[in-house]
Amino acid sequence: MNKKKTALLVICVILAIILSFIGGKTFSKYVSEVKGTGTAEIANWVFKVNGKEDVVQNVNLLSTYNNETLINNKVAPGTSGSFNIIVDATGSEVGVDYVIQFLNESEKPQNLIFTYDNQQYTTIQDLEKDLSGTINANDENKTRTITINWEWQYETGENENEINQNDKIDTNNAKQLENYTFDIYVTGTQVMPQ
Repeated sequence: MNKKKTALLVICVILAIILSFIGGKTFSKYVSEVKGTGTAEIANWVFKVNGKEDVVQNVNLLSTYNNETLINNKVAPGTSGSFNIIVDATGSEVGVDYVIQFLNESEKPQNLIFTYDNQQYTTIQDLEKDLSGTINANDENKTRTITINWEWQYETGENENEINQNDKIDTNNAKQLENYTFDIYVTGTQVMPQ
């Protein structure tokens, strides 16, 4: 009986091997893995105002005067000048929307006016509404120079009565005001890609 048991055991082992081979083939599937990486180059962001980043610029009109109109190193009726705000996105690979604001204004002479793009403004807040703009990503020149002229006219008014009233205002301003200053705050925001 030992021979029968051994033969039976050998047959069972061979049958198990054959069944596992046939069954394994029937229920198998091909599996492959392919790995890769995602990359995206980040666009450069460069935004400067008057050559500086993240700095609020302060303007004192005394430093922007027309030398021919200055009176004893003071701003007074009959003086004028100009200043530039240079918005620069050179090196930026995206478009930039810029907004210019004037903050912390103090001691403005009432009859002092501003001129930008051949339009006159009696307040700096009215002026700032027209100074926003866009530098597109594909613009060749990514610098905008915004020149703002200011003038405190020697005489303000269209008739003698208005001129006399404004002379009194100018005289009161000269007695009460010492130093007209304001801060320029320029914000640059990326243009939404389309």
